[in-house]
Amino acid sequence: MRLVFAGTPDFAVPHLAACRRDGVEIAAVYTQPDRPAGRGRKLTPSPVKQAALDLGLAVEQPENFKDAATRARLAAYAPDLMVVVAYGLILSRKVLAIPPRGCWNVHASLLPRWRGAAPIQRAILAGDTETGVCLMQMEAGLDTGLVLLRRAIPIAPEDTGGSLHDKLAALGAGLLGAGLDRVLRDQAIPVTPQSEDGVTYAHKLDKAEARLDWNEPAAALERKVRAFDPWPVAEAVVASETLRVWRAQTRERGSADAPPGSIVAASRDGIDIACADGVLRLLEVQRAGGRRIAAADYLNARPELRRVAANSAA
Repeated sequence: MRLVFAGTPDFAVPHLAACRRDGVEIAAVYTQPDRPAGRGRKLTPSPVKQAALDLGLAVEQPENFKDAATRARLAAYAPDLMVVVAYGLILSRKVLAIPPRGCWNVHASLLPRWRGAAPIQRAILAGDTETGVCLMQMEAGLDTGLVLLRRAIPIAPEDTGGSLHDKLAALGAGLLGAGLDRVLRDQAIPVTPQSEDGVTYAHKLDKAEARLDWNEPAAALERKVRAFDPWPVAEAVVASETLRVWRAQTRERGSADAPPGSIVAASRDGIDIACADGVLRLLEVQRAGGRRIAAADYLNARPELRRVAANSAA
C-alpha cells in the first residue's frame, strides 16, 4: 500500500514512524513550510520535516492545495491512502478524493467531544477525567468524519498539557498502526458515525487565556496551570509582580476571610493565594527574564512576602 503522510508538529512524528511497516510504502511526506523560530527568527523546519529527511523520504511543503498544480502533484504520488495528523491545513473535498481509500486522521480526543485545534488542553481545562484518540475517515467538516477506531485513557490529576500530549501521541501512533495492519490483512474496519450529542469545540489557545484571575475558583486556576504547560504558560500577578506559574495545587480556604489575590501563607512549602473559592498554592514560578524556580527560592528573593502573609493571616 502506498500512502502519503501529512503532519507538522512533534505530536505527528510518532505517527509517521507508525506508518513505516512491512507492506507500506511512504511515497511522500507533506508538512507546513519552514517558519521563523527562536530569537534570531531563523527559518526552521517542522519536526515532521526533520524526521522525514532523517528517513530519506520525499518532502513537500505547499502553502495550501488551492491550485490545481499542487493537487496534481499530490495525485502523481498515486497514494492509496493519505494519513493526516496535526497537519495544520484544511483539506478540500478535491484533495480528500485523491486517494482511493480516502484520508485518515488521528485526533487527540474522544469524538465528538473536543473537535478542533486544542483538544488536549481543553480537556484538562474542563476538568475531564478521561480522553483518548480517534482514528477517523476524513470528510469536509471539522473533525466530523466516521470513527474507525478509538482508545481511551484517564486524565491523571497531575497531567499537564505536555504530559498528556506525549501520552496521546504514543496512543495515537499505536492506534494508527492497528488500523494500517487491518487494511494490510484485508480485515474490515467497522465505522461508527459520530453522535450529534455531546459535540464540543476545542478552540485554538489564546495567550490571554493563561492569565490567572484570583476571582475564579482555585480548582479552575489549577487546571489552567496544568493545561497551559508548556505553552503558553499561566501568568499571575503576585504582590504586584507578574510571574509565570508552572506548578500549583489547590488548598482549603480555611477560616481566614482574605480577599481574592491576597497572600494568606508563604513558606518553603509554597505561596498560598486566596481565590474566589479555595486557595491556590504556587509551587514553581518564573520571574521575567529568569528561570523556573521553586516558590521557596522565590521567597528567598522576596522575604517581605512572608510578612505580608503573616499580616493577612492576623
